[in-house]
Amino acid sequence: MRPRSPAPVLAVSAALALTACGGASEGSPAPSSEAPAPEAASPARGALAARAALAMDKAYAALYSFDDGRGEPRNVVATVGKDGTWRVDVSGGALGGTTDVSIVSTPAGVYQCTLGSQSNPIASTCAKVAKPGKRVPADYDPPVERLFRQWLTVFTDRQAGLAVTEVQPLSGAKGSCFSIDSISASLADPVDIGVYCYAEDGVLTAARVGFGVVKLVSQIDGPATVPLPGPETGSPMGIDGLPPVPEPSLPTPSA
Repeated sequence: MRPRSPAPVLAVSAALALTACGGASEGSPAPSSEAPAPEAASPARGALAARAALAMDKAYAALYSFDDGRGEPRNVVATVGKDGTWRVDVSGGALGGTTDVSIVSTPAGVYQCTLGSQSNPIASTCAKVAKPGKRVPADYDPPVERLFRQWLTVFTDRQAGLAVTEVQPLSGAKGSCFSIDSISASLADPVDIGVYCYAEDGVLTAARVGFGVVKLVSQIDGPATVPLPGPETGSPMGIDGLPPVPEPSLPTPSA
Protein backbone atom coordinates (compact mmCIF):
# COMPACT_ATOMS: atom_id res chain seq x y z
CA MET A 1 0.00 0.00 0.00
CA ARG A 2 3.02 2.20 0.10
CA PRO A 3 3.01 4.54 -2.88
CA ARG A 4 6.61 4.87 -4.02
CA SER A 5 8.07 8.06 -5.37
CA PRO A 6 10.54 7.82 -8.26
CA ALA A 7 12.05 11.06 -7.04
CA PRO A 8 15.19 10.63 -6.12
CA VAL A 9 25.15 13.83 8.71
CA LEU A 10 27.06 16.32 7.82
CA ALA A 11 27.76 18.03 11.11
CA VAL A 12 30.32 20.54 12.35
CA SER A 13 31.22 19.92 15.97
CA ALA A 14 31.97 22.74 18.39
CA ALA A 15 33.58 22.35 21.81
CA LEU A 16 33.99 24.75 24.69
CA ALA A 17 37.51 24.58 26.12
CA LEU A 18 37.95 24.84 29.87
CA THR A 19 41.40 25.37 31.38
CA ALA A 20 42.51 24.68 34.91
CA CYS A 21 45.75 25.99 36.33
CA GLY A 22 47.11 24.32 39.45
CA GLY A 23 45.06 23.42 42.51
CA ALA A 24 42.19 25.41 43.86
CA SER A 25 43.28 28.13 46.28
CA GLU A 26 41.34 29.70 49.08
CA GLY A 27 38.90 32.20 47.65
CA SER A 28 39.00 30.64 44.17
CA PRO A 29 35.57 30.01 42.62
CA ALA A 30 34.45 26.39 42.75
CA PRO A 31 34.21 24.56 39.41
CA SER A 32 30.77 24.80 37.89
CA SER A 33 28.81 21.66 37.01
CA GLU A 34 26.31 23.59 34.91
CA ALA A 35 25.99 23.04 31.17
CA PRO A 36 28.27 25.18 28.98
CA ALA A 37 26.88 28.46 27.71
CA PRO A 38 25.82 28.62 24.06
CA GLU A 39 28.36 29.82 21.53
CA ALA A 40 28.46 33.51 20.71
CA ALA A 41 26.15 34.64 17.94
CA SER A 42 27.60 34.06 14.47
CA PRO A 43 26.47 35.18 11.01
CA ALA A 44 25.38 31.60 10.25
CA ARG A 45 23.39 31.39 13.50
CA GLY A 46 21.67 34.68 12.69
CA ALA A 47 20.89 33.59 9.13
CA LEU A 48 19.37 30.32 10.36
CA ALA A 49 17.26 32.15 12.94
CA ALA A 50 15.99 34.53 10.26
CA ARG A 51 14.95 31.66 7.95
CA ALA A 52 13.29 29.81 10.82
CA ALA A 53 11.34 32.94 11.82
CA LEU A 54 10.04 33.24 8.26
CA ALA A 55 9.12 29.55 8.26
CA MET A 56 7.03 29.98 11.42
CA ASP A 57 4.73 32.42 9.58
CA LYS A 58 4.71 30.70 6.17
CA ALA A 59 1.59 28.85 4.96
CA TYR A 60 2.33 26.29 2.27
CA ALA A 61 1.70 22.75 1.04
CA ALA A 62 4.70 20.88 -0.33
CA LEU A 63 5.57 17.44 -1.67
CA TYR A 64 8.91 15.95 -0.61
CA SER A 65 10.81 12.77 -1.33
CA PHE A 66 12.02 10.95 1.78
CA ASP A 67 14.91 8.48 1.56
CA ASP A 68 15.63 6.56 4.75
CA GLY A 69 18.11 4.23 3.04
CA ARG A 70 15.86 1.18 3.29
CA GLY A 71 14.42 1.17 -0.22
CA GLU A 72 12.98 3.56 -2.78
CA PRO A 73 12.25 7.12 -1.63
CA ARG A 74 8.76 7.66 -0.24
CA ASN A 75 6.38 10.58 -0.47
CA VAL A 76 6.00 13.09 2.34
CA VAL A 77 3.51 15.96 2.16
CA ALA A 78 3.83 18.89 4.57
CA THR A 79 0.90 21.30 4.90
CA VAL A 80 0.95 24.43 7.07
CA GLY A 81 -2.17 26.56 7.51
CA LYS A 82 -2.28 30.33 7.87
CA ASP A 83 -3.55 29.87 11.42
CA GLY A 84 -0.51 27.78 12.47
CA THR A 85 -2.17 24.37 12.22
CA TRP A 86 -0.11 21.82 10.32
CA ARG A 87 -0.06 18.28 9.00
CA VAL A 88 2.67 15.98 7.71
CA ASP A 89 1.66 12.86 5.73
CA VAL A 90 4.24 10.07 5.54
CA SER A 91 3.85 7.24 3.04
CA GLY A 92 4.49 3.94 4.80
CA GLY A 93 5.15 5.74 8.07
CA ALA A 94 3.54 3.26 10.48
CA LEU A 95 3.23 -0.45 11.25
CA GLY A 96 6.61 -1.33 9.80
CA GLY A 97 6.00 0.55 6.56
CA THR A 98 2.66 -1.08 5.77
CA THR A 99 0.41 1.92 6.52
CA ASP A 100 0.39 5.59 5.56
CA VAL A 101 0.24 7.91 8.53
CA SER A 102 -0.25 11.60 9.23
CA ILE A 103 0.81 13.75 12.18
CA VAL A 104 -1.53 16.72 12.64
CA SER A 105 -1.24 19.65 15.04
CA THR A 106 -4.28 21.72 16.02
CA PRO A 107 -5.08 23.95 19.01
CA ALA A 108 -6.64 20.87 20.68
CA GLY A 109 -3.47 18.78 20.51
CA VAL A 110 -1.22 16.66 18.31
CA TYR A 111 -2.79 13.67 16.55
CA GLN A 112 -1.68 10.58 14.70
CA CYS A 113 -4.07 9.70 11.85
CA THR A 114 -4.39 6.73 9.53
CA LEU A 115 -4.52 7.50 5.81
CA GLY A 116 -6.19 5.52 3.05
CA SER A 117 -4.67 4.87 -0.37
CA GLN A 118 -5.57 3.09 -3.59
CA SER A 119 -3.97 -0.11 -2.32
CA ASN A 120 -5.39 0.30 1.19
CA PRO A 121 -8.78 2.08 0.91
CA ILE A 122 -9.47 2.61 4.59
CA ALA A 123 -11.31 5.47 6.25
CA SER A 124 -9.05 7.92 8.05
CA THR A 125 -9.24 8.01 11.85
CA CYS A 126 -7.21 9.99 14.36
CA ALA A 127 -5.92 9.49 17.90
CA LYS A 128 -4.55 12.21 20.15
CA VAL A 129 -0.92 11.46 21.06
CA ALA A 130 0.33 14.71 22.66
CA LYS A 131 -0.80 18.01 24.12
CA PRO A 132 -0.66 21.13 21.91
CA GLY A 133 2.89 21.90 20.86
CA LYS A 134 4.37 18.81 22.51
CA ARG A 135 6.48 16.10 20.92
CA VAL A 136 4.95 12.87 19.62
CA PRO A 137 5.92 9.86 21.81
CA ALA A 138 8.60 7.72 20.17
CA ASP A 139 6.29 4.70 19.78
CA TYR A 140 4.01 6.69 17.47
CA ASP A 141 6.55 9.04 15.85
CA PRO A 142 7.36 8.64 12.07
CA PRO A 143 9.65 10.92 12.91
CA VAL A 144 10.04 13.03 9.75
CA GLU A 145 7.38 15.58 10.81
CA ARG A 146 9.83 17.06 13.33
CA LEU A 147 11.88 18.59 10.52
CA PHE A 148 9.12 20.93 9.39
CA ARG A 149 7.79 22.58 12.56
CA GLN A 150 9.12 21.32 15.86
CA TRP A 151 12.68 22.64 15.61
CA LEU A 152 11.82 26.14 14.37
CA THR A 153 11.46 27.54 17.89
CA VAL A 154 14.86 26.04 18.78
CA PHE A 155 16.50 27.56 15.69
CA THR A 156 15.17 31.02 16.62
CA ASP A 157 16.35 30.70 20.24
CA ARG A 158 19.84 32.25 20.48
CA GLN A 159 20.30 30.56 23.89
CA ALA A 160 19.83 27.03 22.52
CA GLY A 161 22.98 24.91 22.67
CA LEU A 162 23.65 24.73 18.94
CA ALA A 163 26.70 25.09 16.72
CA VAL A 164 25.68 26.42 13.29
CA THR A 165 27.80 26.67 10.13
CA GLU A 166 26.61 27.63 6.65
CA VAL A 167 27.61 24.94 4.14
CA GLN A 168 27.30 24.12 0.47
CA PRO A 169 23.76 23.07 -0.57
CA LEU A 170 22.90 19.40 -0.51
CA SER A 171 22.78 17.77 -3.93
CA GLY A 172 19.64 18.92 -5.73
CA ALA A 173 18.65 21.35 -2.96
CA LYS A 174 17.98 25.06 -3.34
CA GLY A 175 18.42 27.88 -0.87
CA SER A 176 20.84 28.25 2.04
CA CYS A 177 22.04 25.19 3.95
CA PHE A 178 23.20 25.05 7.55
CA SER A 179 25.10 22.32 9.37
CA ILE A 180 23.67 22.07 12.89
CA ASP A 181 25.23 20.27 15.83
CA SER A 182 24.96 20.31 19.62
CA ILE A 183 27.68 22.06 21.63
CA SER A 184 27.35 19.72 24.61
CA ALA A 185 28.19 16.04 24.62
CA SER A 186 26.66 15.59 28.06
CA LEU A 187 23.14 16.72 27.20
CA ALA A 188 20.51 15.34 24.87
CA ASP A 189 20.62 16.91 21.40
CA PRO A 190 18.15 19.82 21.30
CA VAL A 191 17.22 18.98 17.68
CA ASP A 192 17.88 16.29 15.08
CA ILE A 193 21.43 17.24 14.20
CA GLY A 194 22.38 17.38 10.52
CA VAL A 195 22.05 19.73 7.54
CA TYR A 196 18.94 21.86 6.95
CA CYS A 197 18.30 23.90 3.79
CA TYR A 198 15.77 26.75 3.54
CA ALA A 199 14.46 28.91 0.71
CA GLU A 200 14.38 32.68 1.10
CA ASP A 201 10.73 32.51 2.23
CA GLY A 202 11.57 30.00 4.99
CA VAL A 203 10.26 26.82 3.34
CA LEU A 204 12.41 23.76 4.03
CA THR A 205 13.94 22.63 0.73
CA ALA A 206 16.03 19.73 2.03
CA ALA A 207 17.37 18.13 5.19
CA ARG A 208 19.82 15.35 5.96
CA VAL A 209 19.63 13.90 9.47
CA GLY A 210 20.25 10.56 11.13
CA PHE A 211 17.01 8.93 9.98
CA GLY A 212 17.14 10.02 6.34
CA VAL A 213 17.08 12.72 3.67
CA VAL A 214 14.12 14.83 2.55
CA LYS A 215 14.09 16.96 -0.60
CA LEU A 216 11.46 19.35 -1.91
CA VAL A 217 9.69 18.26 -5.11
CA SER A 218 6.92 20.84 -5.52
CA GLN A 219 5.15 23.55 -3.52
CA ILE A 220 1.89 25.56 -3.55
CA ASP A 221 0.26 28.08 -1.23
CA GLY A 222 -1.11 26.75 2.03
CA PRO A 223 -4.75 26.69 3.19
CA ALA A 224 -6.35 28.89 5.84
CA THR A 225 -6.42 26.00 8.30
CA VAL A 226 -5.54 22.30 8.43
CA PRO A 227 -8.29 20.05 9.83
CA LEU A 228 -8.02 16.47 10.98
CA PRO A 229 -8.44 14.04 8.04
CA GLY A 230 -10.88 11.89 10.03
CA PRO A 231 -12.75 11.60 13.31
CA GLU A 232 -10.94 11.22 16.62
CA THR A 233 -11.45 7.59 17.55
CA GLY A 234 -9.46 4.47 18.38
CA SER A 235 -5.83 4.13 19.40
CA PRO A 236 -2.63 5.31 17.69
CA MET A 237 -0.57 2.94 15.56
CA GLY A 238 2.92 1.77 16.41
CA ILE A 239 5.75 2.68 14.08
CA ASP A 240 7.94 -0.42 14.09
CA GLY A 241 5.55 -3.16 13.07
CA LEU A 242 2.25 -4.91 13.37
CA PRO A 243 1.11 -5.82 16.89
CA PRO A 244 1.64 -9.46 17.83
CA VAL A 245 -1.20 -11.82 17.09
CA PRO A 246 -2.43 -13.41 20.35
CA GLU A 247 -2.09 -17.16 20.65
CA PRO A 248 -5.45 -18.95 20.48
CA SER A 249 -6.51 -20.27 23.83
CA LEU A 250 -6.80 -24.03 24.05
CA PRO A 251 -9.76 -25.62 25.81
CA THR A 252 -9.00 -26.91 29.26
CA PRO A 253 -9.31 -30.71 29.28
CA SER A 254 -12.09 -31.95 31.47
CA ALA A 255 -11.25 -34.25 34.37
